[in-house]
Amino acid sequence: MNNKIVTKPSYDFEWELRKSEIFNEEYDVNEWMYVPCEYKNYRYILGTKGNKPLICIGINPSTAKPNDLDNTLKSVERIALNNGYDSFIMFNVYAHRATNPNDMETCCNGFLHEQNMKAFEYVLSKTKDDRPSLWAAWGTIIEKREYLFGCLEEMIRIGTKYNAKWYSAGKRSVKGHPHHPLYLKKESPLDEFSVEEYLYKYSN
Repeated sequence: MNNKIVTKPSYDFEWELRKSEIFNEEYDVNEWMYVPCEYKNYRYILGTKGNKPLICIGINPSTAKPNDLDNTLKSVERIALNNGYDSFIMFNVYAHRATNPNDMETCCNGFLHEQNMKAFEYVLSKTKDDRPSLWAAWGTIIEKREYLFGCLEEMIRIGTKYNAKWYSAGKRSVKGHPHHPLYLKKESPLDEFSVEEYLYKYSN
């Protein structure tokens, strides 16, 4: 008799998504999206539920969680609400948690990236807007790892599939990187952002 315990592989998005929809003592699952629903060394989704979310794209997740947002996520929420959105979703180009970006994995974990893209497509597929709003907000941190531009390229393809519209907020860097949310005023408007032109610049 085979007594081997069968478990889902680490990083599996669909498995973590199902777990996140079950009652949680730490937060209201009807108000929050949090995948995985417990602190792990990766995070796919963190945000509030609504009909018109602003989907913010950073580089990698830090320590934030429902009801305990860090300063970056607090800024994201303020700017989303001030620009007419009823909710926000924080997403990242790469899902590995690292408070210090220098601690990000030096090589891309292919399966983790694949599951992160599944999570991204899930979020876009559930958005009720005809054109989901994506806020490019990764700052200059995208230069920390070479693989990040490849991850972003796939995100752009998925966004195109769902007719997403890209924005940035605040002054862009000298090299054209979109501003990071931290330290932006809540009154900061969203400006149209040609993410294809941006990526082309760094791919050639």
